[in-house]
Amino acid sequence: MTFSREQAWEIVCQHVQSESLRRHMLAVEAAMRWYAAQCGADPDAWGLPGLLHDYDWEIHPTLDEHPQKGQALLRAAGVPEDVLRCIMSHAHHTNLARETPREQALFACDELTGLITACALVRPSRALHDLTTKSVRGKWKDKAFAAGVNRADIEQGAREMNVELWLHVGNVITALQPVAGELGLAGV
Repeated sequence: MTFSREQAWEIVCQHVQSESLRRHMLAVEAAMRWYAAQCGADPDAWGLPGLLHDYDWEIHPTLDEHPQKGQALLRAAGVPEDVLRCIMSHAHHTNLARETPREQALFACDELTGLITACALVRPSRALHDLTTKSVRGKWKDKAFAAGVNRADIEQGAREMNVELWLHVGNVITALQPVAGELGLAGV
């Protein structure tokens, strides 16, 4: 029996009440699915860790617990071990090396989706359809903008994936555009 996206979404809906956190997880899923397609990999298999990676943040909102303590529930729900490992590897503090392209992509897309979302939300359109890499680059330099986004992690993620930073930004913008409505970024 395989673990489905529908089962993953049920877990998210059960454990994540914050709409913005759900949207973040959907954004990371979309970016992961896009990169899977570019790598010739299974988008469903890559999407699962993207969708589930922060499911326990409201339950375990500290680095002492997230995502480590969330692993037990996911394992009990039947989430495959490779997905659990991928989720664990997205956090520096677990000291788990990112060994696969999927693990590298999860780390590389996590923080970046937050920055891209913030950039879209401050546009007059409040949309992804007209967001450009140049716009994100302009906001990148303003350390007060989206101050919670770890830009060093974004840079490291792009390096680990062997993708130039601004190409990576453009890739993730492209990945998010088809799901802009689900992310609340279809515009006003």
